[in-house]
Amino acid sequence: MLQTEAYIPLTADDVIPAVLPFFHIYGMTVLMNGAVYQRSTLVTLPRFDLAEYLRVVEQHRATVLFVAPPIALALAKHPAAAGRDLSGVRMLMSGAAPFDEQLAGAVAGRLPGARVLQGYGMSEMSPVSHVVPIDRPDVSAGSVGLLVPNMLAKVVDPATGEEIPLPDEGVSAPGELLCAGPNVMVGYLADEQSTRDTLEPDGFLHTGDVVTVDAGGVFHVVDRLKELIKHKGYQVAPAELEALLLSHPEIADAAVIGVPDPEAGEVPKAFVVRAGGSALTADDVQSFVAERVAPYKKVRAVEFVDAVPKSAAGKILRKELRAR
Repeated sequence: MLQTEAYIPLTADDVIPAVLPFFHIYGMTVLMNGAVYQRSTLVTLPRFDLAEYLRVVEQHRATVLFVAPPIALALAKHPAAAGRDLSGVRMLMSGAAPFDEQLAGAVAGRLPGARVLQGYGMSEMSPVSHVVPIDRPDVSAGSVGLLVPNMLAKVVDPATGEEIPLPDEGVSAPGELLCAGPNVMVGYLADEQSTRDTLEPDGFLHTGDVVTVDAGGVFHVVDRLKELIKHKGYQVAPAELEALLLSHPEIADAAVIGVPDPEAGEVPKAFVVRAGGSALTADDVQSFVAERVAPYKKVRAVEFVDAVPKSAAGKILRKELRAR
């Protein structure tokens, strides 16, 4: 069984700003109880406002930031964050949705001397299963890290259900992540069918997320199983294209969905938020992506929007984009 060597250490000297609506109830309980247990200072905000959040972090010399990806993205790209004194921060932990190593590096550039980390979990796992240990600089900030203690995980082929073995070197093939452990739920209340669909008889929980794992037990989230775009028999992960789009200096935010195509089945379509003052065109976006990905991953359509719809936890609301 793979285990982390360290969890997220908090001390009585830590100051943690928390934005209540941005965390589901289990995650918020973990963060608040952890701070209370260690007698840390916890500063709560009733809602997220970037200017107010930055003011609180600066004024209280916050040391640990637990954020959802929209806040991480704002710290990396929004001009308002550039002029603030965030030098007190020693660690930023993001969850709820994945981001890649490049975005993590951009966030770290705004937080000198701080570690930028990710974790992974679900409400059904109360709520954490993976985390990047703060004392493991060798673990990529673009990963969700290692299994927490007392948990088991396996990666299975979604088509066959066969387990994909942990590689002796390199990275495994992608597959669905299944987890088991004492923090996994017993089942859904009064919903036996959903419980049977989600929990295996041996206690392993289907997460619905596609991951890879390397020889050192480090997990990377590829995308949601149900959100993969099926293009001419190939599977395209929207999260991969979104991470690439966010690396463009004139793109403030982006989302990708699959749209029906009579020949290919589905093609990737990008919804893009231009950075302030940008005159970026659809051709510019498509060319930028085409130069950096395999032909079947190319973005075939681009729509510019004022904002990407997201849940309070930072997950892209793809149903709203499809409804457009």
